[in-house]
Amino acid sequence: MRVLLFLICFLISVKVTAQHSITFPSADNILITADQYLNDKDLPYIILFHQANSSRGEFHEIAPKLTRLGYNCLAVDLRSGKEINYIQNETATRAAEQRLPTGYLDAEKDIIASIEYIKEISPKKIILLGSSYSASLVMKVGNHNPDVEAVVAFSPGEYFQPKLILKSFLNEYDKPLFIASTVNEKPFVYDLIAEIPEELVNFFVPETGEGTHGAKALWEKQPQNEEVWLSLMLFFKKIAQE
Repeated sequence: MRVLLFLICFLISVKVTAQHSITFPSADNILITADQYLNDKDLPYIILFHQANSSRGEFHEIAPKLTRLGYNCLAVDLRSGKEINYIQNETATRAAEQRLPTGYLDAEKDIIASIEYIKEISPKKIILLGSSYSASLVMKVGNHNPDVEAVVAFSPGEYFQPKLILKSFLNEYDKPLFIASTVNEKPFVYDLIAEIPEELVNFFVPETGEGTHGAKALWEKQPQNEEVWLSLMLFFKKIAQE
């Protein structure tokens, strides 16, 4: 009951967090746009990556809540995306103007550049959070990465076939992993993570409905959002104690 009461207060009372847009370069010299949500410079960062046809605006509602859990956030425009919540994907626009490829796998460069950017401003290990195709990318990039503490993946899957089989990159996984899926996605995700040690995996599937694809599951308008938030909060509490 106390946990539920805290969750309710958490969801309805969000502290205003300093937010501003920044840019930093990728390895192939695209300027990446991101929104930085600064809670306290001494706190660790969660880097947030959106789903297909989306932008950093996917986290406009989510990021301030994550800062209440004791983190700073960086919501990144990946080069594969468009617009959401009236926020245009500026990285994708620049990539198109430079006639560079904007496929799902091409966005991996932007994830790596985002980690490098945070490493320059914070000594703390980083949590990666991805949504749909970017959930798969953060699982790949986070594995065996000494700068990454944990990975959060909303609706990961084999989005890159035949060019890349994600499951082949998940051998000997070495990070705490939170995964959320819809009911329909559950068997495919189970197969994807079959070789990952069970003690590392925290797998959330909603009990009261089908669920929502990607990180949008955390939006207030989604019917199971409180379930997802509670499970995610317990995951963060667990890794903080390890």
